Amino acid sequence: MAVRWLCSLFGKPFDGGKRMDHGGPQDQQQHPAEQQQPYHPQHPAMMRLYEVQKEVSTLGPQVCTFSGLQNDREYKRMERELTQLLLQVDQVDTEGKLELQGARKRAAQEVEGLLRYLEENASHPSRLAIEELSIAARELVDERVVAPQRAGGVAEINDELVDALQEFVLRLTQIKTEGRVPLRKARYRALTRLCAVQDVLESRTPQQTLSLPLSGDTHEAVNRINQVMVKVSMARSQLLALLMGLSGRDSCAHLSRILTELQVELDALDVSGNAAIRNYRKQVVEEINGLLKHLDLEGEGDDTRRYDLAQNNSIREIEAIRTHVSHLREGVLRHCVVGDLSFRPKAELQSLLTHLDQVDTAKNPCIREARRRAVVEVQAVITFLDLREALVCRQPGPEEHPSHRAVWLVLGSLSDLQAQVLGFDGKRADKSYMMLEELLTKQLLALDAVDPQGDASTKVARKQAVKFAQNILNYLDMKTDEWEY
Repeated sequence: MAVRWLCSLFGKPFDGGKRMDHGGPQDQQQHPAEQQQPYHPQHPAMMRLYEVQKEVSTLGPQVCTFSGLQNDREYKRMERELTQLLLQVDQVDTEGKLELQGARKRAAQEVEGLLRYLEENASHPSRLAIEELSIAARELVDERVVAPQRAGGVAEINDELVDALQEFVLRLTQIKTEGRVPLRKARYRALTRLCAVQDVLESRTPQQTLSLPLSGDTHEAVNRINQVMVKVSMARSQLLALLMGLSGRDSCAHLSRILTELQVELDALDVSGNAAIRNYRKQVVEEINGLLKHLDLEGEGDDTRRYDLAQNNSIREIEAIRTHVSHLREGVLRHCVVGDLSFRPKAELQSLLTHLDQVDTAKNPCIREARRRAVVEVQAVITFLDLREALVCRQPGPEEHPSHRAVWLVLGSLSDLQAQVLGFDGKRADKSYMMLEELLTKQLLALDAVDPQGDASTKVARKQAVKFAQNILNYLDMKTDEWEY
């Protein structure tokens, strides 16, 4: 439901001390007395409703961008204030006049609309899915990293942990927001924090194998750098706890002050021109800078340009490429229908792949996913053209193995099906989708039934054909999964 909190509750905005618009001619004919004595904005009932309108206009933007859950303090505050407004509207004395009753009804509808919008987003299945993934990721980081370090132990950072976090990131990017600002904001905040944790962990992983800090006997400054390095290690653990919501006492601002003070302390050290000590200090400073860049996340997501990626320049660039690909794809399919294989824009498609590779994703997983999907679209057209050309140029000899010939027959069927998939523009519930899925599955079964009989070329061809069929199925699945950024 579109929340119209900026609209006037009275049909038209108040216009100083002028009379209000009371509706169409039919209303005026039905209520001639009211036509002769319209209600002035200074009427007590109108003044009270006007005050409600101003409060609704203040609460509206807060409701429309709230990305939390129903148990959040901010949710309860807004729910309480809106409920109080609804009670105040209900208590407005309309004196039995239809005009006042209509104004009061519109005011009540606006407040009720905000209440519904607030509740719908906070309890939306996608919002609950975001929270579920966030909790699972938080528990993983706590178990493997934060808790061991707090207990004085060593964090268990390995490829398994990094891969698990990446899986959470991918699952978050797949959550649908239906274009709702609160859901987009919640997904973006969860992703930015999880990606920040990944960055901190990945930058720390190679340091597990570094040699111990320089001995304090080498120079008096070394001992102080060693002490700072211990504090940096503690700050890293605090940062991870903050990012994952595992710390109730610390704040990003407090940790930022601590790290900045450590930087000042390092800058004040006299390293006496010793290159080894200077490099050691530089390493610790870079570690601090790497942590500081993740400490601006408390206000992350408040700027709509960050989570509303439709405004993002990289997304716009990707969308422009996808539009170009769509035109090329339509041209290829048109020519193939009439058996004309002269239209082969492979060079142009390859240049689009190069262009996509140069798109700046800013480490944003949603932009990365958008780029990946665009790459798949380009590759689908290229592979279609390659197979069509191979089928046309194929000249089987009399000594060709029967199994090898059987594989090529399946590839011919797959080429026809791929043309239909490239042109498909429906949904998964469509009969045409189910038919394509079933036919592609049958081709996979046909390939599985091919017996190579020891022929090496048939084994290779069948393996490639299976991969090709699976890629077509995956592409069909991608076209219909209703993914959004």
